[in-house]
Amino acid sequence: MRTADQSALSSTARPRYPVAMLRIEPASLHDLPGAYRVCIGTARQGDDATDLHGDRDLLGHVYVGPYVARGQGTQLVVVDEAGVCGYLLSTDDTDAHHDWAEAHWWPALRARYPDPEADPRDAWLVRQIHQPPRPPAELVAEYPAHLHIDLLARARGVGLGRVLIERLLGDLRARGVPAVHLVSDPANTNAVTFYEHLGFTVLARLPDDTVMGLHLDR
Repeated sequence: MRTADQSALSSTARPRYPVAMLRIEPASLHDLPGAYRVCIGTARQGDDATDLHGDRDLLGHVYVGPYVARGQGTQLVVVDEAGVCGYLLSTDDTDAHHDWAEAHWWPALRARYPDPEADPRDAWLVRQIHQPPRPPAELVAEYPAHLHIDLLARARGVGLGRVLIERLLGDLRARGVPAVHLVSDPANTNAVTFYEHLGFTVLARLPDDTVMGLHLDR
């Protein structure tokens, strides 16, 4: 499962450009190609996963496109002189996000990718297009918002992960959203510690996922 923090929290990576050249901007449809490149460029626990997929756009179709296309809430990209090098994508209402994608995002993709088994490298992603997984109802009831964040190596090591998440948390509070959750890679203990420092707590430890949540109204 794609997690919230595949590549945002490396403590050893260093930016290629001066910090002043990194900008945080609202995401728009014009940013989709660059954000898709970030998605696949960080999908192997922060490293490029292009060679693992037959279709380079599928990861972006699943984990980036519906957030930017819907365009609600806080959707941010990090940009430098070479283009999009990171993003934070979110939804205030996970159930509403899934309902919108079911009506407006997945139908065209199901027509484009009718056979989940056409390319074994991409089968799990195509299956998600045809049968999008939904988090447990009890999780969404208490923590309705969720987020995804990824940064290419050249944008890491300068605190952008914290800046992006704190901006999102401020936006959620301003909009009256009571709580937010994310899913992290259990192997990424640094990420779990990072989120705990921001106030997140571990809600569930699963074989492939660590689910974390934060109440914003307490």
